[in-house]
Amino acid sequence: MTVSYSLEVADARFAGFSKLLFRWKGSIYKLLYKEFLIFCVLYCFFSVMYRFFLTPKQQELFELTAMYCDQFTNLIPVSFVLGFYVTLAFNRWWGQYTNFPLPDNLMMVVSGNVHGTDDRGRMLRRTLMRYANLSSVLILRSISTRARRRFQTLDHVVEAGFMTREENKKLDDLYSDFNKYWMPLTWFSNLAAQARVEGRVRDDIALRLLMDELNNYRAKCSMLFHYDWISIPLVYTQVVTLAVYSFFTSCLIGRQFLNPAKGYKGHILDMYIPVFTLLQFFFYAGWLKVGEQIINPFGEDDDDFETNQLIDRNIQVSMLAVDDMYHGEGLCPHGEGSTGHEELNSARHLGKRQDPSTPTYSRVSQDSLHLLTVETTATPRAQTPVAGRYLAVSASPATGHQNNIRGVQLLRLRGDFTPDREEAEFINEEDREDEDSNEITLVPLRDPDS
Repeated sequence: MTVSYSLEVADARFAGFSKLLFRWKGSIYKLLYKEFLIFCVLYCFFSVMYRFFLTPKQQELFELTAMYCDQFTNLIPVSFVLGFYVTLAFNRWWGQYTNFPLPDNLMMVVSGNVHGTDDRGRMLRRTLMRYANLSSVLILRSISTRARRRFQTLDHVVEAGFMTREENKKLDDLYSDFNKYWMPLTWFSNLAAQARVEGRVRDDIALRLLMDELNNYRAKCSMLFHYDWISIPLVYTQVVTLAVYSFFTSCLIGRQFLNPAKGYKGHILDMYIPVFTLLQFFFYAGWLKVGEQIINPFGEDDDDFETNQLIDRNIQVSMLAVDDMYHGEGLCPHGEGSTGHEELNSARHLGKRQDPSTPTYSRVSQDSLHLLTVETTATPRAQTPVAGRYLAVSASPATGHQNNIRGVQLLRLRGDFTPDREEAEFINEEDREDEDSNEITLVPLRDPDS
């Protein structure tokens, strides 16, 4: 997984990055030390040969060659080629990161729109999310060496619980020359359509939302497949590699310290160790190593994506969201005490309770009672909460004129609560009073926590 150091640089201070220079895991030293040692050994070899083993005539020829190499070394556009290449590789790396298929949005939509507290509803939600996670496993095991080592065959996928043996057989029976990661998503869409027929998905809008999130999820899987299929053109990678290697090959001879006694231009000192040439190698070769590492983040480098951990995380949170945390009908832990009786009592006292000691008031129109859930034979049931308990709001614009009916027989609160006769008479009496007057009633705001 990417080596994180965010905590160590949380505060900007003197030499804040200095401590990072001594880390080994994920460092440039770990990537580059082998090439750096080879370069140093070769440089020392040519230096020792020049100083101790060559004849004077051979030394003179070597010196002329060294000055020639040093003169034309700077003609190699290493900075330009490397900079453009690393920028392209980084954009590719970031694109692969942002297209990693995470099921968070999909699991929220499944949990909120595939209903049923019975075993059938529970298994529908779990199966839908299992299909989504199976699709990501199939694509990741084809592009990631970590995931491929974990799931070497489809039997390992079955043993891990992402797929049944019957589904594995169906996957094998369908012939295709290409990756079949899309098949579980097709199963997802078919199962979602079946849930709509059964009434588990209550309307076409919810089904459309499921399909939209499924398509977004599929698009990310498809992008990972294409990132692996279509790489940065090989010719560009070869140009960058040849530019860096040829530059430092010429530096092995061109950056040698020549005999100062011969008076060659720029060779007035014999330092033995080419400090700035070594720094230049460290920067340029390290730059090339950065591009080499981030061009494919699905390997086993220190900064590559930990795909196995992400697979485990995705299946765990998706099952928790659609199974353990599903309570049916949109209930949440702190909403268990909110019942239809309490909402009705709040609605009964709209316009009646006026406390002079309360400094803050809100204008509530005569249509405030229509914030309750209204059900007619012409329109489906809507779930609109009573907002008048907390702040001033007008009637919901989603409630059409045909729903604006003054009838207790059509009034339905959440949880299918039906008011008794006394409450119904009270509501009708309040409605008649409101119809006879156009006055606006001041209602004090109440704290939601009270």
